[in-house]
Amino acid sequence: MKRTALNGIKQIKDTHLYNLESEDKEYRISCDAGLYFRVSPKGKKSWQVRFKDEIGKWKWHSIGAYPQLSLVQAKLEASTIFLKLQQKEKVLTKKEIELQRVEEQQLNLKSLMYDWLDTKKTTWAEITIKKETQSIEKRILSVFGDLDFTKILPQQWLSFFQDMLRNESIYNRVEKLVSHCRNAYDLAKFHGQIESNPLDGILKYLDKGSKGNMKHVSLQELPNLIQSIRSYRNPHTAIALELLVILFPRPQELRYAKWQDFDFEKRIWIKPAETMKCGISQVVPLPQQAVYLFFRLKEIRTISDYLFPSRDSLTQPISEATLNNALKNLGYRGRQSPHGFRHIASTALNNQFSDKEQVIEACLAHKKRGVKAVYDKATHLDERVRVMQWWANYLEQITNEINLD
Repeated sequence: MKRTALNGIKQIKDTHLYNLESEDKEYRISCDAGLYFRVSPKGKKSWQVRFKDEIGKWKWHSIGAYPQLSLVQAKLEASTIFLKLQQKEKVLTKKEIELQRVEEQQLNLKSLMYDWLDTKKTTWAEITIKKETQSIEKRILSVFGDLDFTKILPQQWLSFFQDMLRNESIYNRVEKLVSHCRNAYDLAKFHGQIESNPLDGILKYLDKGSKGNMKHVSLQELPNLIQSIRSYRNPHTAIALELLVILFPRPQELRYAKWQDFDFEKRIWIKPAETMKCGISQVVPLPQQAVYLFFRLKEIRTISDYLFPSRDSLTQPISEATLNNALKNLGYRGRQSPHGFRHIASTALNNQFSDKEQVIEACLAHKKRGVKAVYDKATHLDERVRVMQWWANYLEQITNEINLD
């Protein structure tokens, strides 16, 4: 039955509605004051009520599918809604009612993720908590935050993370986010909220990529890279990059470093616990070449407490993107990352000092595990002074050699 056949019919009945044909575009038929019958291009039929909400904005409210909800029942449902509106009650959509239920039962993903993050406060450094929370909020909760986590299907997660990988190629970040979500679901399992984890085994089916945060050149290429860094147009960034080479800290440790963290008389950098991945303060001996760079930095320093403040705010440090972009501008896109300098140093030091594994681990600020974490309280400071100075001397030697060629 064509909808044009309804023209002139004073009282629409169920038989009319049941026989209505679909069209190329959806259409609605008014069946009562504010009550509409909707027909989709695929022939699906449903009821909608149109009214103005509390701020005077027109709103479509779905009340059910046809023929499950008959014409008489739809009119009754519509009259109930308009009675609520007259009494200044808020009319919630089915989606809003479901969200309200989920929030009341704390079944939304947002609640679960924050509960899980709360369990990490005793093991993660404050800066790590902040960084991972921001990443989860931006990439996960902005999409799934209000949803009932017990109803997010494994195929939804697979499609979501696969799209993220293929669109942005952020392999390491995706692996971390998958790990965070999987661990949060494990927490829900222990709370009896779910029986199985929808993220178990998902990494086997995601695209594989290189470990982007550890990209690094070979030791033979390092002298040319150092020379390029020294010629970089921004002296602050150039010094930051060279300090990453000499001291090989985690990039965030250098970015958040403040002048108050240094004792240049004793030639040490005291990294505060809140900037460290393991949440434990560390003393770093400064080789002569690093001290020279710090004094150069002092000559051009701003009034900020940070060694390397942001261009937009002296109360904030530079972002890791600043260091990444500098390396890209130097022609090392996809070949060297700020974090990759740690890998270069680790390889070289382990080759040179194969009998000093614990000393090198201390230089890299790796957290000790197992029995050693309990009984080995030594920081190997005296040995680290010699190791760090050897590394700085070695860098100076191989860089000077290319100048002589």
